[in-house]
Parts: sequence; structure tokens; C-alpha cells
Amino acid sequence: MIASILKYLRANGEQLDADIALALNIPMAQLKTHVAHLSNSGDVICCKVTRFIEGKKIEGISCRLSCDLPAPARGRKPGAKKDPNADKFPE
Repeated sequence: MIASILKYLRANGEQLDADIALALNIPMAQLKTHVAHLSNSGDVICCKVTRFIEGKKIEGISCRLSCDLPAPARGRKPGAKKDPNADKFPE
């Protein structure tokens, strides 16, 4: 069962515990036990989250692989703009 949880997270990225339990068709209590074991071994990173979807409060545990980093955002990156006159020395 642990291997199927890891495989699911590899394929789908970060997921809520309720979504994982629904997709893998396992009871929530059993999933929490497996996720706690994976978290203790360092394979999975978990954190408690609260999301509001259509005004409905959803609390759960968000899980992702420990080696899975989010992809960098596309486009220009925020930061200070270089002053074109900064390289010139005053005379």
C-alpha cells in the first residue's frame, strides 16, 4: 500500500489526504497511518492545511514527495531593476 501511495504522489504531485484516500480506495484511518510512516522515514512531507472551496471550509493534510520541488513560474522574475547609470563613475 505504501508503494501505491508513493506512485500516486509521483504521478499527481501534492494532494490532500482525502483525495489520496478516494483515489486509492482505502480508509482514511489506514491512509493516515501509512502517511505518518512515510513522513517519519522522510519520503513524504506533510502539513495541515485549511482550504475554502466555494465557501466551504475543508481541513486536511497536504502530502507531497520530499524530493518533489514545485516547478519555477514562467515569465519574468520579480526583483530590483538595474540602474543603467550605476556602472558610471562620477567625474
